[in-house]
Amino acid sequence: MQLRQDKDIQELHSTRPDQIFKEYRKAKARMNRYVWITQFTILFLFIGGWEAAGRWQWIDVLLFSYPSKILALLGEKAADGSLLPHVLVTVGETCAGFVLGTLAGLLLATLIWWSPFLARVLDPFFVVLNALPKVALGPLFIVALGSGVVSIIATILSITVIITTLVIYNSFRETDPNLLKVVLLFGASRIQSFTKVILPASFPAIVSTLKVNVGLAWVGVIVGEFLVAQKGLGYLMIYGFQVFNFTLVIGSLVVIAVVATVMYQLVAALENRLIRRR
Repeated sequence: MQLRQDKDIQELHSTRPDQIFKEYRKAKARMNRYVWITQFTILFLFIGGWEAAGRWQWIDVLLFSYPSKILALLGEKAADGSLLPHVLVTVGETCAGFVLGTLAGLLLATLIWWSPFLARVLDPFFVVLNALPKVALGPLFIVALGSGVVSIIATILSITVIITTLVIYNSFRETDPNLLKVVLLFGASRIQSFTKVILPASFPAIVSTLKVNVGLAWVGVIVGEFLVAQKGLGYLMIYGFQVFNFTLVIGSLVVIAVVATVMYQLVAALENRLIRRR
């Protein structure tokens, strides 16, 4: 028995590191493959079940439609050129609000981290602003900024900025103090400690905030377009409700889901790049 254990230990020690890494990579690739297969299976079953339920009248087709009918409508609108302008308007507003909201939140988080006095002064205001129903601010933006793109972007900012600020600021505060002590012992300034320690250590929180902001930006833009837009996917949804064309409504949601997925995957690619650099 002892000889067997000694042999196993010897084999373990004799295993080359590159072989261990190769086995790890193979296991990880195999897991990713299983995940993709499971995801596509779930999606296929959902779409197939929905299609069957619609064609065999198991559901109210007027309200819920079904995939082939939705794709036919989207294809028709794409062919006549009436869909693309709405998609471009909404995507442009979403991307602008997403980028501005993230940058404004990061800047504000940096500002209040830099000044503990300012952080204590603004803390109760952040709590109140975070608790406010952001949708209710839409009419105020329309009155103050006009019924245009600016008010829609302001609606997105009202949803994304506070969340971004709170999450990133908390990440700044929770940075390992031992790392800060080390750089301070080497004579680092406050700016150097922020750029060399605080900010890099907060990359995971920043990327997580970006992922959340993808969804929040879409919420903001659709709410804004519900209120004021004459063009965009939100406008198409409102128009679909008004004329009782729920296929158009669901089709607009499908386009939103596709574009939001692309944005999310871009953020995930950015995350992988930052992780490799770290």
